[in-house]
Amino acid sequence: MTAALLLLRSRAMPQLTRIVPAVLALFFTATAPVAAVTIMPPGNQSATQPPIPGASAKRTAQLKTTFEAKYKKIKDLIAGDRKLQSKIRDAAASYGIDPIHIIGALVGEHTFNVDAYDRFQTYYVKAMSYAGSAIRFAYEGEKVTEFVERPQFSPCAGETDSYGLWTCREKVWDTVFRGRVVGGTVWPNNRFSAVFFQPFYAGQTFGLGQLNPLTALETSDLVSRVSGFPKLSAKRPKQVYATIMDPDKTLPYVAAAIRMSIDAYRDIAGIDISGNPGITATLYNLGNPEDRAEALKTRGGLPKENFYGWFVNEKLDELRPLM
Repeated sequence: MTAALLLLRSRAMPQLTRIVPAVLALFFTATAPVAAVTIMPPGNQSATQPPIPGASAKRTAQLKTTFEAKYKKIKDLIAGDRKLQSKIRDAAASYGIDPIHIIGALVGEHTFNVDAYDRFQTYYVKAMSYAGSAIRFAYEGEKVTEFVERPQFSPCAGETDSYGLWTCREKVWDTVFRGRVVGGTVWPNNRFSAVFFQPFYAGQTFGLGQLNPLTALETSDLVSRVSGFPKLSAKRPKQVYATIMDPDKTLPYVAAAIRMSIDAYRDIAGIDISGNPGITATLYNLGNPEDRAEALKTRGGLPKENFYGWFVNEKLDELRPLM
């Protein structure tokens, strides 16, 4: 393991970036149940791109640009910055995935959700601009840390890791509170992350990886184990935002989220999606990989890419050479 990592980090042997992740994946899957696994074929399941949500089109129009122009901007940013390329390789190697999955996530986010900055350095400047912001994870004055102490969340008390804990809480929100009247309060019919974890405006994500704070909290334990970062806490919102805004810290969280999606689809649905960046990009965009894997297991068949993942697969011939 150590020797493999040292070899991977040698820039004299770039071909290992495609080999070592598969070796590292064994360390993430050693406790997985042994079962027949279907290999997800490469490419798109759909002949044409699924519909792009109106909100994405509206954001792009407001920026007075086009999806293709935004795509070119993020592609050029990655292609022209060796420091960023190195960070992507290192994050991918640490979590046992192909770097193309991280590139796909970055390209999808900056093509359909936000516009990339012209220079990697600008992400550091933007992170500093939020350092003094007053940030609270709350809804109508109630902090999320107080909200999850309600008795409805008692089934989550036994969860011992951050992913299990926060995904459990998210499920309780969806089944008990979302769009319902509970305790005399009409709760919004919206995602848990949008209600409690986006204090500036709904739909907001941050930084190079465009991470949602809830995703960062869910992956915190894995990132702490693998990358040695301090664990994140919802009691310290500034810590969470500082982490996801920092280009030096955000990529391991992106890689961890992708790793968890790959593991969920293999362990739950029996499908290996590690060779299809369009599917991992789709899950990065949508979130909730375990629920989606459960639904796929029930209905059968193969996962399908959404508009975001379809675009990533369509551009793979242009994206692979970036590294």
